[in-house]
Amino acid sequence: MPTKTAKLTVVGAGPGDADLITLKAVKALQSADVVLYDALVNPELLDYASSAELIFVGKRKGCYAYQQEQINDLIVSRAHSHGHVVRLKGGDPFIFGRGAEEMETAAQEGIEVAMVPGISSSFAVPACQNIPLTKRGSSESFWVITGTTKEHKISGDVALAAQSSATVVILMGMSKLGEICNLFRASGKNDTAVAIIQNGTTLEEKIGVGKIDTIEHVVAENELSNPAIIVIGDVVNHRQQLADIEQQIAEKVA
Repeated sequence: MPTKTAKLTVVGAGPGDADLITLKAVKALQSADVVLYDALVNPELLDYASSAELIFVGKRKGCYAYQQEQINDLIVSRAHSHGHVVRLKGGDPFIFGRGAEEMETAAQEGIEVAMVPGISSSFAVPACQNIPLTKRGSSESFWVITGTTKEHKISGDVALAAQSSATVVILMGMSKLGEICNLFRASGKNDTAVAIIQNGTTLEEKIGVGKIDTIEHVVAENELSNPAIIVIGDVVNHRQQLADIEQQIAEKVA
């Protein structure tokens, strides 16, 4: 029997809804010999890899089935022993996903590497709640920032973003929400709209909408927690504006 080529494909699983995975990602899963998957991956996607060995490596705050070094070792060992390893990661692997690091590790071991982009939760989750990140007259750009750095501190980019007119999307920031709001208050953004979306694009999705001065109360009232995305900016108001238009049309029809 010929030896299989050692290969790693880092694959983006999308934001949670199983329908939001790409065709290229599905083809990668179908050809996989081993799949290493994260906690935020929709388990329905594993059905595409019916002939592969499935290994849960749980990467999520408070949930670490494997440390990163152990995941790297698994990638290398399984690629050499089994062939095609798919590293299935939530969202897009190159947006706070450490996909680049895993590819570098594999390449250094002589393993062929490939990457399949995924639909990032940073824009897909707001979009599914009718919140555009850019809108003519409201926002010309957007920031996507990690709320917590590897030192477990708030990112310095949040303070810079708070001074801009851009939409600000913060991932992994719920534990720093109070600090984030204080930075926006310091920039005079007390009345800026905020949306917190938990478990976006899934059946467990929850949302809370408020302003910088009220959002912490909204979070407590709605019992919102990780995994959640924070969206700050006037574009958040589009969601309600659209709902108002739909309501007006419905009343006219009635």
